[in-house]
Amino acid sequence: MSGWKPIIGMTTLPILGGLAVRFITRKEVNNWYPTLKKPLWRPPNVAFPIVWTCLYSGMGYGSYLIWKELGGFTEEALVPLGLYGVQLALNVAWPCIFFGAHKLKWALVEIVLLTGTVGATMWSWYPINKTATLLLAPYLSWLCLVTSLNYCIWRDNSEEGKKE
Repeated sequence: MSGWKPIIGMTTLPILGGLAVRFITRKEVNNWYPTLKKPLWRPPNVAFPIVWTCLYSGMGYGSYLIWKELGGFTEEALVPLGLYGVQLALNVAWPCIFFGAHKLKWALVEIVLLTGTVGATMWSWYPINKTATLLLAPYLSWLCLVTSLNYCIWRDNSEEGKKE
């Protein structure tokens, strides 16, 4: 790949994944999610697609910077881009577990793993490209917020959570 193709491809990949998940889960987002008890501090629903699009763009561009710095998909890129790929897969899985399967506890476990994987990705990216690492910082912050939101929704909407 040369020129703009890698930048466009790697930046839009997470956005396309997010759009696909949105399409798959939209019925549950519109019908099931409003029935749940949610904390008053949660962001408004309109914020989520805007925030996620910005975060996906940043993480995608960050992955491009790492890819470029390491000369493509080389052996040296295996860990940093492998961790990135794992966190992308976990990112796609979370809404399927939360909205699709209505498994609030398992979604919480999964998002904790996702958050840890993003931290590990940042750790692996830092020696390679600090700008790419900083592009993941808002994503990690947002994940901390939505992890807390997932916990509160699990706690307030499941018998198991209410016992905690």
